[in-house]
Amino acid sequence: MKNIDNRRSIRTFLDKAVEAEKIDKILRAGMQAPSAGNQRPWEFVVVKNRSVLDKLSEMSPYAKMLASAPVAIVMIARDERMVFPTMWQQDMGACAQNILLEIVEQGLGAVWLGVAPEEERMNYVLEAIGMEDIKAFAVIPFGYSDKENKFIDRYEEERVIILD
Repeated sequence: MKNIDNRRSIRTFLDKAVEAEKIDKILRAGMQAPSAGNQRPWEFVVVKNRSVLDKLSEMSPYAKMLASAPVAIVMIARDERMVFPTMWQQDMGACAQNILLEIVEQGLGAVWLGVAPEEERMNYVLEAIGMEDIKAFAVIPFGYSDKENKFIDRYEEERVIILD
């Protein structure tokens, strides 16, 4: 529960590279996510290239932190992997959450930048990474930060309905 309790959207990053071993663990965590019919529609583009990160930072007004992130994961999906095409976004959401939790485990900070289902953003991201004929789901910039992932109690009892 500690990683769940402490995960926060971190938007500032130190000028420090993220080790390859940590990136590998983060990607492995994403691939452990559940998916409809085990279709696992995800693929990942790991972006460290500064010019690509800068271009991605212009995808929306909320993506500016990409310009200072040392690395980002662009989550993509291919139609040919989809056994249940209407469920791909749910699958990718579970995958993104696993990635975010492993980032906390690795002592890093991150923020989930939504791309799908916004067609304009999806197309922009594909153009920025030089790909086509796939679906862009999200971009997750991450790295070391001077901000702390710390617990904030968000439980609200009034949002729980119990049917006995």
